[in-house]
Amino acid sequence: MADIIQLLPDNIANQIAAGEVIQRPASAVKELLENAIDADATEIKLIVTEAGKNLIQVIDNGKGMSETDARMAFERHATSKIKVIEDLFKIKTMGFRGEALASIAAVAQVELKTRKAEDELGTFIEIENSEVLNQEACASPLGSSISMKNLFFNVPARRNFLKSNAAEMRHIIDEFIRVAMAFPQVFFSLTNNGQEVFHLEAGNLKQRILQILGNNYNAKMVSVNEETDYMNIYGFVGKPETAKKTRGDQYFFVNSRFIKSAYLNHAVNNAFDSMIAKDSFPSYVLFIDLDPSQLDINVHPTKQEIKFEDEKIVYAFVQAAVKHALAQFSIAPSLDFTLNAEIQSLDAVSKPFTSENKDAASSSNLFKTFTQKNQAHKIDANERSELRHWKSFFEKSESPLSESPNESNSFSSRLEFEKQNVNTTFNIQHSQCIQLHNTYIIASTNNGFILVHQQLAHERILYERYSVASHGKQMATQKNLFPVTLELATADAVLLQDILPDLFAIGYQIEPFGNNTFVIQGTPADVLQGNEKHSIELLIEQFKHFSSDIKFSKREKLIRCMSRQQAIKAGQTLTQKEMQNLVEELFLCDTPNITVTGSPTYLEFKEDYLDKMFGR
Repeated sequence: MADIIQLLPDNIANQIAAGEVIQRPASAVKELLENAIDADATEIKLIVTEAGKNLIQVIDNGKGMSETDARMAFERHATSKIKVIEDLFKIKTMGFRGEALASIAAVAQVELKTRKAEDELGTFIEIENSEVLNQEACASPLGSSISMKNLFFNVPARRNFLKSNAAEMRHIIDEFIRVAMAFPQVFFSLTNNGQEVFHLEAGNLKQRILQILGNNYNAKMVSVNEETDYMNIYGFVGKPETAKKTRGDQYFFVNSRFIKSAYLNHAVNNAFDSMIAKDSFPSYVLFIDLDPSQLDINVHPTKQEIKFEDEKIVYAFVQAAVKHALAQFSIAPSLDFTLNAEIQSLDAVSKPFTSENKDAASSSNLFKTFTQKNQAHKIDANERSELRHWKSFFEKSESPLSESPNESNSFSSRLEFEKQNVNTTFNIQHSQCIQLHNTYIIASTNNGFILVHQQLAHERILYERYSVASHGKQMATQKNLFPVTLELATADAVLLQDILPDLFAIGYQIEPFGNNTFVIQGTPADVLQGNEKHSIELLIEQFKHFSSDIKFSKREKLIRCMSRQQAIKAGQTLTQKEMQNLVEELFLCDTPNITVTGSPTYLEFKEDYLDKMFGR
């Protein structure tokens, strides 16, 4: 019988490796930028067209390569960083696997120009499908320029899996930011389709953070800097007011390499305990430097997940360093032992405690319950006892709860109802609704009652309203008397530009104003006046971090984000009219019983079920 096992051809082996290393244009961007950093470049330019599908070019002024090295760089497992196995456990450079360039050459058409400082001429190499088509001497500036064209030209199935240009561009910007953030002493630029998106001059870390995340962080960052024998941690954390409802501006770097770590995120969140809302996330850019032998960075193809030898020590250091920074800048809560001026003016403080006062106090029953043995829970039966009214503390107050006129009026103005027929197993009785814990609404039905979750119910109402608007019946727009100017970080500006047509369909009127600035001319009727800017910023944050488990269109994502954002929240007091309107509008929806994510909007309690509970 003939032998059937054989070695894979190099080009196929390289394509298999490329499946791990180069998953999309952004993957190639990351590898090429890291190679430029390892070449000690002080200027790095990234040029892309069609979101990297047609061209990704990285130009650096690093040390360049010799003719032999330029050829060897495209061989599998070729690297300048590892010579013996021990080198794997003390890696300090970025690209070390020796897979990246070989993988890129397997799935794109690659051109490389490179020259070392001591050479008069450089080297030009042209590779396609892992085969060298051309190699010759050429005139070249110091450093390297590598271009990869037509990504996945020879793997059409994989090219078909790439997303829209806007989506792929966002991934490229993410990778660009992660590398540029880690090396503020290096100049970076990013040009897309001939337009410069980023121009980051070399500077210090704070300057680089402001260049990338925006000047609004200028007075809202706290410096973190702790040095120990085991590890150093430095960088910045945002003050509590910069916390967001989504994991927005959070960057962790270990030995200058961007990492993702839910464990370390938890450490930072714990340091902010009680300073930010439970459902909010702090902003931070933090760097950890420690001995490379104390971690393993070779656990994932993208090298964004690492393992620490002693992760508990790292966790404790991170939490302590952030807590210390917040306390140092008087942001962490602290006990204030100084007396308020109003308290100091009280008789009990300002006047002397006379012997008569002392005798009167010590003879009281209240004093005895705290000082005499076995008296801690004694309630004096004497009618003259000062504790005789203790039961009244637990009795229900007869006075009605006051309603907040501002909240009521603002919510009323946001509820506009369109009457339709709806089929349910019950009819809502037009009797008074009851609000429970400012979150649930109890409404009577013809055969029992329903318990409505006010936030989830309003999400369903708004979702159906926005859906109708996005499919032809455009929502009413309220024009701003004074247009609001919105300045965004570059990455967010690119995203907003992409979703402007979809925002227009649901009632936003936003116009680009140049230099990452937009003018908000109008908003949907549901958005409160004065809240336009925050509404857009929050919408962008939610859109960026929308779950990617299920593929939704941009418009569907926006509708879901908007309905979640504009819905009334649990904990908000509603008037009787608002509760009745909310319940009524819910049952005019096509699908009143669940939210778009599958959570119930209400629970039904039937009369016969209630009778059974009481044994009737």
